[in-house]
Amino acid sequence: MTDSIVTDAVAATAFRRLVAHLQHRTDVENIDLMGLAGFCRNCLADWIAEADGEMTRDQAREIIHGMPFSEWKDRHQGEATPQQIAKMQESVAKNADRH
Repeated sequence: MTDSIVTDAVAATAFRRLVAHLQHRTDVENIDLMGLAGFCRNCLADWIAEADGEMTRDQAREIIHGMPFSEWKDRHQGEATPQQIAKMQESVAKNADRH
């Protein structure tokens, strides 16, 4: 698969919609996203910071969460269960196959 499948404008529009969706669905915790998809809001923010080269992780996380990460965490993130952690670890291990 190449980057030329969609234009930058289409990719940017889809990205903004993804960010809005993740900000809206605060009921879905990062640990659950990690367990199912192998990435979460924080991963997405880290990818933005890496791509930018000058933005900090905290700045990128504020963009993705729509507020400072510490505030988002206090409002929306509970304590992870052992089952959630195990599922996340299994899912993240699959990322090594691709990255």
